[in-house]
Amino acid sequence: MVDVEDTVAVMAHLVDAGLADPGRLGIEGGSAGGWTTLACLTRTDAFRAGVSSFGVADAVALAQDTHDFESRYLDQLIGRYPEDEHIYRERAPLNHVDSLSCPVLLLQGDEDPIVPPNQAEMFRDALMAKGIPHAYLLFEGEQHGFRKVENIVASHEASLSFYGQVFGFETPGIPRLALTT
Repeated sequence: MVDVEDTVAVMAHLVDAGLADPGRLGIEGGSAGGWTTLACLTRTDAFRAGVSSFGVADAVALAQDTHDFESRYLDQLIGRYPEDEHIYRERAPLNHVDSLSCPVLLLQGDEDPIVPPNQAEMFRDALMAKGIPHAYLLFEGEQHGFRKVENIVASHEASLSFYGQVFGFETPGIPRLALTT
């Protein structure tokens, strides 16, 4: 919650200082930054687009699905699971898609044991149900973070194409990302 408030405060400052256009603010992050991205998009109206790389969408599912090393990580951030399950549900971006109105790009590795693909897929399905423009790219052989050069390049090109389409600028030489509604 604090990360969302801080992120929005920084954006408001940049807009107030004349350094950013409020109609063209985008946000992106990976892993916990992907959670912050999705939380900012579903809890505020500050951003017009977002890119989440292997981000958490549903804290309950993550508490149940992540590997042993990360299994109690959320206890420090949210509360003890399952005792505080109501807080997990309240804070999960997936449970607030109804307030989302901007396009989203989801990037995910198919072998991610920390934030499994079902996190991005649940969010994708919610975007599809609401008719929000989006794209979901699942990178074969990638885990938590992209390591293959071709996938790093593809993810950056996808992000650039996405932002170009959303904010109305050309991206010469970059493959056009297909957005679904």
